Amino acid sequence: MSLLGFLSLFALGYWIFMLVDTLRAQRLMFTLPHDEGNTVIQTAVRRQAAAADRTQGLAGKQALFDYPLVSIIIAAKEEESTIADTVKHLLGQTYPRIEIIAVNDRSQDGTGHKLDELRSWSEKREGIRVPLRIIHITSLPAGWIGKNHALYQGYTQARGKYLLFTDADVRFSPEAVSDAVAYLQQERADHLTLAPRMRTSGFWLKAFVHYFFFTLSLYVRPWRSNDDLQHRHGMGIGAFNLMTRRAYEAIGTHREFAMRPDDDLELGRRVKRRRLRQRLASGADHIEVEWYRDLNEAVKGLEKNLFSGFGYKVSIAALGILGQLLLFFLPLVAWAWAPGWAAWCFGASAVLMLIVYLKLIRSITGGGGRELIGLPVTILLLVYVVGRSVGLTLRQGGIYWRGTFYSLKELRSMRDE
Repeated sequence: MSLLGFLSLFALGYWIFMLVDTLRAQRLMFTLPHDEGNTVIQTAVRRQAAAADRTQGLAGKQALFDYPLVSIIIAAKEEESTIADTVKHLLGQTYPRIEIIAVNDRSQDGTGHKLDELRSWSEKREGIRVPLRIIHITSLPAGWIGKNHALYQGYTQARGKYLLFTDADVRFSPEAVSDAVAYLQQERADHLTLAPRMRTSGFWLKAFVHYFFFTLSLYVRPWRSNDDLQHRHGMGIGAFNLMTRRAYEAIGTHREFAMRPDDDLELGRRVKRRRLRQRLASGADHIEVEWYRDLNEAVKGLEKNLFSGFGYKVSIAALGILGQLLLFFLPLVAWAWAPGWAAWCFGASAVLMLIVYLKLIRSITGGGGRELIGLPVTILLLVYVVGRSVGLTLRQGGIYWRGTFYSLKELRSMRDE
């Protein structure tokens, strides 16, 4: 058998396995439901609480305490253009008991000023009952990545039974927190993470972002986090990590993975390893994120931290690149020129890949399809970004992340713990 024939059979076997695994995993792919009944009750509670304020009675206020306090913690660094929208979306939540703790992580732009203005605005605006606290961080202690330190500082001032860690560029539907808390309680879960709808502008940015999430899903197979019988593989998404305080403290807080750029993923992994109950669901109807504004920004952003996904090990990154070329790119082109039955195997692999892509992307982001025609280009672009991420990290001896340099020695030592 020729090498090309062997590769065609190997690729076909891989995509048959991935299709079967994806179809089997559909029972573990959830969508955050709209809890209409709970929202109606909460609206009534809010009206009752407002009436209690006017009459100085206790009955209405007491009703609020039937809902556990949710502390929403936002880390913001150079987020002047997005932080106001995020906080205003959170101030408009229907859930009756939340507090917002926004942490300005050494921002050099107007982020801190924007946050102070928002606090003053919210305190004066009639009808807003949500406490908004601002923490200004001016220096970063040794042994911490900035975002992890910011989220941890927010936790130290949080009072809630539930903690929601989120980013400064997320848009929330009014019922997002309400529906998430109801689902967390319904599932008796310790941790709920939501996959957001990805807001992208332009065909190539959408194609690249969707392909990145497609390959990430095949690599980490996130649906396994919903399997209560396994405790090795967990998932966390930075846009929305809702968890009980007890669970957060059980995994050791962000102090235990202070130097991990992939803090959200590591949080999810540690939840599972502590044998806590985790749920991953699509939140496309509840939260939306503009991950990057254009393709160039996406490439530059990912090249800073993609190497971390391979444990900062060159050999594993090289295998990842080889896998992309042989299992993803080759079937899309080799069917046209491979001889005999090898062409049919490559062609079948390409069809199976497209089916798996559509099933995964639509379950994760709630859409996708037209960008399939750009797959050969986006595969090669991702290969380039991974290679560049490895090269830059090795040449610099570390990574620059949000204006701060972290040495490769520190990053590797934290991953080995």
